[in-house]
Amino acid sequence: MVYFTRDLSAAGLTKMYDRIAGALTGRIGVKLHTGEPHGPNIIPRPWVKSLLASRLPQATIVETNTYYAGGRYTTADHRQTIKTNGWTFAPVDIMDEDGTTMLPVKGGKWFTEMSVGSHMPKNYDSLLILTHFKGHTMGGFGGSNKNIGIGCADGRIGKKMIHTHEGADQWSIDKEELMERITESTKATVDYFAPHIAYVNVLRNMSVSCDCEGTGAQPVVTPDIGIVASLNILAADQACVDLVYALPPERRHDLVERMESRHGLRQLTYMKELGMGNDRYTLIDVDHEDKEIDAQTAVQGIHGTWVSDGN
Repeated sequence: MVYFTRDLSAAGLTKMYDRIAGALTGRIGVKLHTGEPHGPNIIPRPWVKSLLASRLPQATIVETNTYYAGGRYTTADHRQTIKTNGWTFAPVDIMDEDGTTMLPVKGGKWFTEMSVGSHMPKNYDSLLILTHFKGHTMGGFGGSNKNIGIGCADGRIGKKMIHTHEGADQWSIDKEELMERITESTKATVDYFAPHIAYVNVLRNMSVSCDCEGTGAQPVVTPDIGIVASLNILAADQACVDLVYALPPERRHDLVERMESRHGLRQLTYMKELGMGNDRYTLIDVDHEDKEIDAQTAVQGIHGTWVSDGN
């Protein structure tokens, strides 16, 4: 089951969280992409601040350092970027600050284990995966799968395992193999926390670029759609892809081209092969008395050019 709202606001985010909150217990980490310095497209901080204040006052935002050189490569620079981007209203745990640990990958063809930040299994009982759904330069799109697979792998070992063949140049892996490696990394974290893990994807400010590109991201040309929430990671990401494909051709063209040219849809088929959820789902319109709808109905009325709301 996937819940859907068109309400792109702090209230809308909280409403969607409430639908999946029952899965989260104990010490809760909120995995989101805090972005490169001054990144324009990340989930609005006031939305997250409101959610944490009203529903998760004891939660911690969790991140890891990057594999690429930039504003989040070292822990010191990462903490400065977190401050620059306004994530100062809640504790932020850089999970690989004190090293790494290995989690098993069940049924993978590339990995038997994945390196993640050592704080993750030590400090948290549950994870809320709060994702800005958008394009991605290498992955085609970034949904919950990418947020976990790349975002929970540590910056020196795990991310290198995903992106680079042993002895090869950095970033030597792409297309289907990259999608499969990302997904196997995700599976390690999902299996560790299951069933205490839930997914919320925000379809807003969807550039073809990831938030890791910061101010260098390509302009947003895809219209805002809404927010989805689910306890099923494959269904959550599949629903987002379906909603994008349901847009008029001229409105979806750039993002779909990015997904397909990078073979990003392999993320979905490989999640299915690994038993990470179901790509057949019921879409529930929480704006209209929990009516069952399809993706085409969900995006009806979305037209015109994207306009920033200033948040």
